[in-house]
Amino acid sequence: MTGVATSAVIAASAIAFTALLLLVVAARRREARVPRDQLAQAVDEMRLRMDSLASDLSDALARSERETRRSRLFGELGGSIDLEELIDRILDAAMEIAAFDAALVSVEGQSGSPTVMTRGMTVHEAANPPTSGAGNPAGTVTVSYRYGPEGGSADVIRGGVFIPLIGRELHPIGTLSLFWRRTDYEPAPEHVEAAENLAESCVPALENARRYGEARKMAETDALTGLYNQRFFHDTLRREVTRAQRYERNLAIVVFDLDNFKTINDELGHLAGDRVLTQAADRLREAVRSVDVACRIGGDEFAVILPESSAQDAEQLYRRVHNSLRGTSLGPEGQRLRLSAGIAELQHGDSAGSLFERADGALYRAKGQGKDRADIAHDVEG
Repeated sequence: MTGVATSAVIAASAIAFTALLLLVVAARRREARVPRDQLAQAVDEMRLRMDSLASDLSDALARSERETRRSRLFGELGGSIDLEELIDRILDAAMEIAAFDAALVSVEGQSGSPTVMTRGMTVHEAANPPTSGAGNPAGTVTVSYRYGPEGGSADVIRGGVFIPLIGRELHPIGTLSLFWRRTDYEPAPEHVEAAENLAESCVPALENARRYGEARKMAETDALTGLYNQRFFHDTLRREVTRAQRYERNLAIVVFDLDNFKTINDELGHLAGDRVLTQAADRLREAVRSVDVACRIGGDEFAVILPESSAQDAEQLYRRVHNSLRGTSLGPEGQRLRLSAGIAELQHGDSAGSLFERADGALYRAKGQGKDRADIAHDVEG
């Protein structure tokens, strides 16, 4: 139902109001001839009919507005190639279906864990979402949940509709799940059909977003180590510096360099050098927090962006990586792998470029002081 239906509802309201006025006028004209009790009864009946009509018109208008919003959201599904933004739009459209109080979309990752987003669910429900118990069904599954004698809390999820998202070649790519909290309830067939139409409509956009995400990941990832690459590092650093300055938050970076790496390549060969780089990347990946951004920015040079962190936090990261690499030996003589680092904390007046330059300068000071150590950058001058 679109704007045409809305106009029809408004027109019907106007007609009903006009009819009411005519009935009132007619009643007044007959007042002298009709006993007052009969007139009062007629007016009461007329009022009840008009209240019922007004309620029906209000419901029709609400349905019209809901259908209009849902149609708009359906049309916007293909307008994004960012997976999380697209899922957010799907959830918006799902919550416009009147029967449901909560929704969940899960999209399988082509290499990794699935992307899961929810709407209208508590933190506990989102962490432990209800399931259909049907494995990988080929079609829609509707489930009502049974609770003990107490019947669960008043707002507990009572049931759900689980709709597989089937991609090309009948390959499942995820699930759209919608839930209700009302007791003794099951969604009407037209509501389930609306959910199935949404699931079918969103699949092409989801497949495009997944392909785009994989292509972007390849463009942002270092092929040898699996860490983010130099381009991603500098793009992310610019965003994090802007965010930290806007909200007055801490930010630090560490730039690492493997000491005497050229000697490793010359004496042991490039394949051995690649293995060393991979080992160093693995140790770095194990040492960083989930919010940190670890990158390979050069041949034997790595960097980590540490949001909400100070120079002391960055120095602790260096120590964790340094200690982890202490057991990595090279060549038949068992020579230990050594690591130098430069650390810088965001200061007033810093840009992304100046922050990186200060960390890089600290790295070269650490090299000049004998290597296998970290140096913290000086504050911004002036």
